[in-house]
Amino acid sequence: MASELQDLSSKPQSHPDPHDQDDHPLLSPTTPTTPTPPPPLPTIEELEKKYAAYVRHDVYGTMGCGELPWTEKLLLGFAVVTLLPLRVVLATTVVVLYYLICRVCTLFVVPNREEEDGQEDYAHLGGWRRSVLYWSGRVLSRVMLFVFGFYWIQESCRGLDQVDCNEQSEELERPGVLVSNHVSHMDILYHMSSSFPSFVAKRSVGKLPLVGLISKCLGCVYVQRESKSSSTKGVSAVVNERIQEAHKDKSAPMMMLFPEGTTTNGDYILPFKTGAFLAKAPVLPVILKYPYERFSPAWESISGARHVILLLCQFVNYMTVTRLPVYYPSQEEKDNPKLYAENVRRLMAREGKLIITDIGLAEKRVYHAALNGLLCQG
Repeated sequence: MASELQDLSSKPQSHPDPHDQDDHPLLSPTTPTTPTPPPPLPTIEELEKKYAAYVRHDVYGTMGCGELPWTEKLLLGFAVVTLLPLRVVLATTVVVLYYLICRVCTLFVVPNREEEDGQEDYAHLGGWRRSVLYWSGRVLSRVMLFVFGFYWIQESCRGLDQVDCNEQSEELERPGVLVSNHVSHMDILYHMSSSFPSFVAKRSVGKLPLVGLISKCLGCVYVQRESKSSSTKGVSAVVNERIQEAHKDKSAPMMMLFPEGTTTNGDYILPFKTGAFLAKAPVLPVILKYPYERFSPAWESISGARHVILLLCQFVNYMTVTRLPVYYPSQEEKDNPKLYAENVRRLMAREGKLIITDIGLAEKRVYHAALNGLLCQG
């Protein structure tokens, strides 16, 4: 035993080679790895509290997919077989009629083109062509609203004494752009019937059958929402030029912008983008609301097809419009478009009794994705 201990003590003590050590101890098989469980999905109640600006409060519920009472099912079933096909036929007739008017008015006319940005429009037609496009467009847009169930529209003006809503721009200095909160598809039809302005639209709209030519006659400025290329600056320049032109020239078409950039449920107002305020021209704020009893015409979390079908199936739809006085920016606001935009937003929130929120389009997409995940699980 003593000899064995002597032999062990006489052996040179071995030192571990640093090169033999594990360079990745965390990846060593001796280290136990426990997968991190995924966080639990939020409930619909939690989502609605966080994204309140996009929540539906009507009978049809979240995304228009809620459980309906039997009375609503009966009304909806009756409207599907009677009112829906009638309104589809009438709406299609109106669109085709105005398309034919646009086709006649643009015969033998070369459109304005911006080669760098791919812009093309007939906004600056003059003479009888412009008059026919303008007045027929306004009348048929109101007819279209009537077809959709908006039989009467309540309009009012704030802060104006003895000045008619439609004559406001004539009595005062002409604004360069209309700015409005964005709630529904119907916003566009109302503004077409009221003042027939030019809009900012997706580039794909200009390629649609029927609607494409109509949008060019409106003088729409086309954008690619997902594009981050330098052409975006070109679009901004076109919008600024149009706003300044409309401000200085009464014969030029007015620009209409929705500075929120997306739709809400009509109770909230989102942060404003500065595009409408970069030109430093006066703006005319317009507030739209859609009172409802059964189905809300707001287009926030519901799909486009479902929204149009349920809107057409509602016997009567309501809309209220509040026009504010032309807003003239101070020098400080002209130098700071963000301040200009925020002051106009707060004015519209106060006059329209809208709730100010800081969420925007990015949060809306998150809300939609979360709702789709919950509904798929259900």
